[in-house]
Amino acid sequence: MALHRLFQLSSLLRSAVSLTLRRNMGLSAVLFNRTKELDPIQKLFLDKIRDYNTKSKSSGGIVDAGPAYQKNLSEEVIKLQRLYGGGDLIKFPEVKFTEPKLEEVAK
Repeated sequence: MALHRLFQLSSLLRSAVSLTLRRNMGLSAVLFNRTKELDPIQKLFLDKIRDYNTKSKSSGGIVDAGPAYQKNLSEEVIKLQRLYGGGDLIKFPEVKFTEPKLEEVAK
Protein backbone atom coordinates (compact mmCIF):
# COMPACT_ATOMS: atom_id res chain seq x y z
CA MET A 1 0.00 0.00 0.00
CA ALA A 2 2.76 2.41 0.93
CA LEU A 3 4.71 1.47 -2.19
CA HIS A 4 1.65 2.20 -4.36
CA ARG A 5 1.25 5.63 -2.68
CA LEU A 6 4.93 6.35 -3.24
CA PHE A 7 4.59 5.58 -6.97
CA GLN A 8 1.53 7.87 -7.24
CA LEU A 9 3.36 10.66 -5.45
CA SER A 10 6.46 10.21 -7.59
CA SER A 11 4.40 10.39 -10.79
CA LEU A 12 2.74 13.62 -9.64
CA LEU A 13 6.09 15.05 -8.62
CA ARG A 14 7.66 14.01 -11.93
CA SER A 15 4.90 15.70 -13.96
CA ALA A 16 5.16 18.90 -11.91
CA VAL A 17 8.95 18.99 -12.28
CA SER A 18 8.78 18.36 -16.03
CA LEU A 19 6.20 21.13 -16.47
CA THR A 20 8.36 23.55 -14.48
CA LEU A 21 11.46 22.64 -16.46
CA ARG A 22 9.65 23.09 -19.79
CA ARG A 23 8.41 26.52 -18.73
CA ASN A 24 11.84 27.56 -17.49
CA MET A 25 13.51 26.34 -20.66
CA GLY A 26 11.05 28.30 -22.78
CA LEU A 27 11.64 31.44 -20.75
CA SER A 28 15.40 31.07 -20.74
CA ALA A 29 15.39 30.54 -24.52
CA VAL A 30 13.56 33.83 -24.98
CA LEU A 31 15.93 35.62 -22.63
CA PHE A 32 18.95 34.06 -24.33
CA ASN A 33 17.72 35.23 -27.73
CA ARG A 34 17.31 38.78 -26.43
CA THR A 35 20.98 38.98 -25.58
CA LYS A 36 22.07 37.91 -29.05
CA GLU A 37 21.99 40.31 -31.97
CA LEU A 38 18.74 40.17 -33.92
CA ASP A 39 18.77 39.25 -37.56
CA PRO A 40 18.11 42.15 -39.96
CA ILE A 41 14.49 41.21 -40.69
CA GLN A 42 13.58 41.00 -36.99
CA LYS A 43 15.39 44.27 -36.32
CA LEU A 44 13.52 46.01 -39.16
CA PHE A 45 10.21 44.63 -37.92
CA LEU A 46 10.84 45.79 -34.35
CA ASP A 47 11.99 49.21 -35.55
CA LYS A 48 8.78 49.65 -37.56
CA ILE A 49 6.64 48.63 -34.57
CA ARG A 50 8.48 51.08 -32.30
CA ASP A 51 8.17 53.82 -34.94
CA TYR A 52 4.42 53.18 -35.27
CA ASN A 53 4.09 53.24 -31.48
CA THR A 54 5.73 56.66 -31.18
CA LYS A 55 3.64 58.05 -34.08
CA SER A 56 0.46 56.64 -32.54
CA LYS A 57 1.20 58.21 -29.17
CA SER A 58 2.03 61.58 -30.72
CA SER A 59 -1.07 61.69 -32.95
CA GLY A 60 -3.38 60.31 -30.27
CA GLY A 61 -5.08 57.82 -32.59
CA ILE A 62 -4.71 56.20 -35.96
CA VAL A 63 -1.41 56.92 -37.71
CA ASP A 64 -1.59 58.53 -41.18
CA ALA A 65 -5.38 58.65 -41.16
CA GLY A 66 -6.43 60.97 -43.94
CA PRO A 67 -9.73 62.69 -44.64
CA ALA A 68 -11.08 59.58 -46.42
CA TYR A 69 -10.63 57.56 -43.23
CA GLN A 70 -12.32 60.22 -41.11
CA LYS A 71 -15.24 60.43 -43.58
CA ASN A 72 -15.66 56.64 -43.58
CA LEU A 73 -15.49 56.54 -39.78
CA SER A 74 -18.15 59.24 -39.38
CA GLU A 75 -20.43 57.48 -41.89
CA GLU A 76 -20.13 54.21 -39.99
CA VAL A 77 -20.84 55.92 -36.67
CA ILE A 78 -23.95 57.54 -38.17
CA LYS A 79 -25.12 54.13 -39.45
CA LEU A 80 -24.65 52.59 -36.01
CA GLN A 81 -26.46 55.45 -34.30
CA ARG A 82 -29.37 55.11 -36.72
CA LEU A 83 -29.41 51.33 -36.25
CA TYR A 84 -29.27 51.40 -32.44
CA GLY A 85 -31.36 54.48 -31.76
CA GLY A 86 -28.73 57.18 -31.40
CA GLY A 87 -26.91 58.10 -28.26
CA ASP A 88 -23.26 58.03 -27.36
CA LEU A 89 -21.60 54.94 -28.82
CA ILE A 90 -18.39 55.43 -26.84
CA LYS A 91 -19.97 55.32 -23.37
CA PHE A 92 -21.18 52.05 -21.88
CA PRO A 93 -24.99 52.11 -21.61
CA GLU A 94 -26.57 52.50 -18.20
CA VAL A 95 -28.84 49.59 -17.42
CA LYS A 96 -31.46 49.96 -14.71
CA PHE A 97 -33.29 46.97 -13.35
CA THR A 98 -36.40 47.36 -11.26
CA GLU A 99 -37.53 44.82 -8.73
CA PRO A 100 -40.57 42.90 -9.99
CA LYS A 101 -43.68 43.06 -7.86
CA LEU A 102 -44.46 39.55 -6.74
CA GLU A 103 -47.81 38.48 -5.43
CA GLU A 104 -48.12 35.84 -2.82
CA VAL A 105 -50.31 32.94 -3.87
CA ALA A 106 -52.35 31.13 -1.23
CA LYS A 107 -52.12 27.35 -1.25
